[in-house]
Amino acid sequence: MAVDDRLEDVATEVSSPMRRRLLGGLAAAPLMTLGMPRTSFADVPPTAKINTTGLAVTDTTVTVGQLHSSTGTMAISETGSIEAERLAIDEINAMGGVLGRKIKIIQEDGASDWPTFAEKSKKLLENDHVAAVFGCWTSASRKAVLPIFEKDNGLLYYPTFYEGLEQSKNVFYTGQEATQQIIYGLNWAAETKKAKTFFLVGSDYIWPRTSNKIARRHIEQHLHLKVVGEEYYPLGTTDFYSLMNKIKLARPDCIFATVVGGSNVAFYKQLKAAGITPQKQLLLTLSVTEDEVLGIGGENFAGFYSSMKYFESLNDDNNKKFVNAFKSKYGQHSVIGDVTQAAYLGPWIWKAAVERAGSFDVDKVVAASSGIELKNAPQGYAKVDSNHHLWSRSLIGEGTTDGQFKLVAESTDPIQPNPFPKGYM
Repeated sequence: MAVDDRLEDVATEVSSPMRRRLLGGLAAAPLMTLGMPRTSFADVPPTAKINTTGLAVTDTTVTVGQLHSSTGTMAISETGSIEAERLAIDEINAMGGVLGRKIKIIQEDGASDWPTFAEKSKKLLENDHVAAVFGCWTSASRKAVLPIFEKDNGLLYYPTFYEGLEQSKNVFYTGQEATQQIIYGLNWAAETKKAKTFFLVGSDYIWPRTSNKIARRHIEQHLHLKVVGEEYYPLGTTDFYSLMNKIKLARPDCIFATVVGGSNVAFYKQLKAAGITPQKQLLLTLSVTEDEVLGIGGENFAGFYSSMKYFESLNDDNNKKFVNAFKSKYGQHSVIGDVTQAAYLGPWIWKAAVERAGSFDVDKVVAASSGIELKNAPQGYAKVDSNHHLWSRSLIGEGTTDGQFKLVAESTDPIQPNPFPKGYM
């Protein structure tokens, strides 16, 4: 059976078709198609018609940017995003590209440094005139580049679960926001695990602090339960021994963790060394995916829980195709986390919007994006909301010794994104 015959449409109302080796070859077959024929040469619209704002579009190519940390403390988390975006772009190019143009990539390294992200975003938009950028991971990096994207009217596809409380014409958020991840996870801990007291711990920057502000309000004002501790540590911290003593003294029912990047390796190893193990302690994190477990070690995370919208172990045909293609390109020992999968969606959503708009012009692409549906995404059904976030399910996974997650809970239906929930700001 042909690939196009096996796959459902991924976008509605679109008139054209839609870890470790970053320069691997083309994927054998695209995982997500629009169910339409490849664009023939005769169907390719003239450049002057589809590019009226001076973007890097020629008769045969369109140039996009990638802006992630391939070095520094965040590289452990962002490498998967780079790989997934390249996989999607390879698959799109194998189909004939976007509006008959093959996608070219200019990759920049944010180097886990927020001013560097800002500098590189300005280069991509003002010097390279890229049609879109797929990038950032931390909220600090996104906040650093946001004024530049809004000033230069650029287009950013941001893949990370984040705290919400933001909406921009120039950004599409393909990860979860707080009401889809934080609130669902805390409700699960309270209702299923009967947790009554919580200890909040995170890295010291925007996302963990804002996430924990939302978490505290939900715990205290909605669940009517208690926060017994709240601690923050600089990015890159490797010494959490004093924290272990604080946790032991507070004796929380649940540790709620938003530690990010390479710090996770030290954090989970030191928990184990201190005797704070899953047999004795419930821990729910928003920031450990399969990518981080690769560094932490499955034996150090097994039995703890993550609140996400995707796990590599999801047992459905769409995800199996994605996992097989990813591992064929990056090696059988590569892993796929929540943000990696969300990054994979970015180029497909952009392609669908461009072809719905019949133009690469940013304003037209933005106007065409609302309502695009991904029916065979690896995570399952997703849809672009008018607020530029995605409808998606919420999941709870239990870490296993092989570095994967066992699904233990999931929302029945996709949850509508609500980046500005009343009573949490």
